[in-house]
Amino acid sequence: MTWPLLFLLFSSFAYSHAQLTLDYYAKTCPQFDSIVRDISQQKQTEFPATAAATLRVFFHDCAVDGCDASVLIKPTAFNKSELDYDINHSLAGDAFDLITRIKTAVELACPGVVSCADILATATRNLVVITGGPHYKVPLGRKDSLVSNVSNVEAHLTRENATVDLMINKFQSMGFNVKDMVVLIGGGHTIGFVHCKEFAHRIFPTPDPTMNPILVERLSKMCANYTNNSDMSAFLDVLSPGNFDNVLFKNLMKGIGVLGSDQLLYSDPRTKPFVELYANNAIAFANDFAQAMEKVSVYQVKSGQQGEVRKRCDSINHI
Repeated sequence: MTWPLLFLLFSSFAYSHAQLTLDYYAKTCPQFDSIVRDISQQKQTEFPATAAATLRVFFHDCAVDGCDASVLIKPTAFNKSELDYDINHSLAGDAFDLITRIKTAVELACPGVVSCADILATATRNLVVITGGPHYKVPLGRKDSLVSNVSNVEAHLTRENATVDLMINKFQSMGFNVKDMVVLIGGGHTIGFVHCKEFAHRIFPTPDPTMNPILVERLSKMCANYTNNSDMSAFLDVLSPGNFDNVLFKNLMKGIGVLGSDQLLYSDPRTKPFVELYANNAIAFANDFAQAMEKVSVYQVKSGQQGEVRKRCDSINHI
């Protein structure tokens, strides 16, 4: 995932878009909140990986040209969309299924009113809360993008082996500081999972010396057959999987970070203080994550003629 200096760089931050308001659908679709809440809860109960999957899709959407549901658009014979980019191949289907379920219900209740971008942003917030994370405000009124191009992705998303310098540069380019970066990575990974192929180089053939030996042994057994089964995966928080909490930061201090890029956050002097802060103060983690997510959720949102309200979330209205 990728992220980002201060609010001056964030020209579209806060609620500066007049169209974004907390009660945007109060009159046009009063059922919106209850529909998203109920379907998100049901989906998470049925498939507990939904929260992690949706949070990751949300991050990957917002990082590339803003929170506009462009990542939801399927590729066609005439256009390679963001989903064609290799990093996005591992975005889990539960997230897309959730958005489809919500969009179907919303269209039945309020046809042509609610954007897919608003559905994704709101469902993500609800799932964070369901898994134990903080509630934060999600202003509404985003429009859905009119384009989704694979060529737009490379400059915005980082890979598992990214250096701290690269991660900081990516986040700063979007208007986020180092603290934002650390709290967003931690929040995104506390309930997340990753395919074995993404960290296999840390355990095969020679284990990464910075990784806790017990973790090496556990992951080596879990991922022994990963070359034959590309779906094999592991939780990023090995001690508290599926729970939105600050345990991931505690793990990094013990050398039990699954991803090398996560573990680097504890060794770099620019990020280490924030890892220690959040490992020792769950309230600070929750509060800072909520504030950072409010910033993310309004990043380069589309309004007016910049976008549309899609009838289907996986396709623009007119090809």
